[in-house]
Amino acid sequence: MTKIPKDPRDIFAEFTEDYKDLCGDDLISIILYGSAVGPDYRPGKSDINFMIVLAENGIDHLDRMFNVVKKWRKRNVTVPLFLTEEYVKTSLDVFPVEYMAFKKSYILVFGKDILKELKPKQEYLRLQCEREVKGKLLLLREAFLSTSGKGKALKDVICQSSRAFIAIFNALMYLKGEGPFVGKRGLIKSACEAFDLDKALFEKLLDIKEEKLKPAGDEMRKIYLKYLTEVRKLSNLVDTLGE
Repeated sequence: MTKIPKDPRDIFAEFTEDYKDLCGDDLISIILYGSAVGPDYRPGKSDINFMIVLAENGIDHLDRMFNVVKKWRKRNVTVPLFLTEEYVKTSLDVFPVEYMAFKKSYILVFGKDILKELKPKQEYLRLQCEREVKGKLLLLREAFLSTSGKGKALKDVICQSSRAFIAIFNALMYLKGEGPFVGKRGLIKSACEAFDLDKALFEKLLDIKEEKLKPAGDEMRKIYLKYLTEVRKLSNLVDTLGE
């Protein structure tokens, strides 16, 4: 039986050796990011996410990675995010929210720390926050109607969308010059206080995602409708950040 690591650090040495053997000098960095870094990690439940930075020549030979990717997926490691330094530098204006999420919670496992000096322009960050919040609002409305408000379907939508809002909250608080925060709940608390959002609701959404709360159909619909109201409020507030 394949062993799921209780602590992601337990696999760092073996994981690194596997990719060093494959990539040699083309391997620039290995970075652990996301919930596996901090107190939100739950063995067997949380994904283990790595970013692997390769030289330009190395990124053209991803077919070398098939077997090692397959090996580590059996131990709850997702398919790594393969990047080059040039890609990161030239996409900072396009994905600032994602890069800020990486910076918030990561461990350098091997090589060069390419995230340390990243600093997206605030206007790029604000624009993506606005685009993400308003886009998610439309998708949440569409999902509510397409599922006919059924409880299990709404739970799936909540689980899929909650990760995005954690990243958005992190970026919004960076724009306000606040942070870092310990864990998702610390971030939710601070963001809801800063933007006058319903903290209890967003904590409840996280509880649903983590399967700590399993509302019945009618209660789930009420929670979801309140979710729509709060996201609509946030979509109006995010406009004012650039003023």
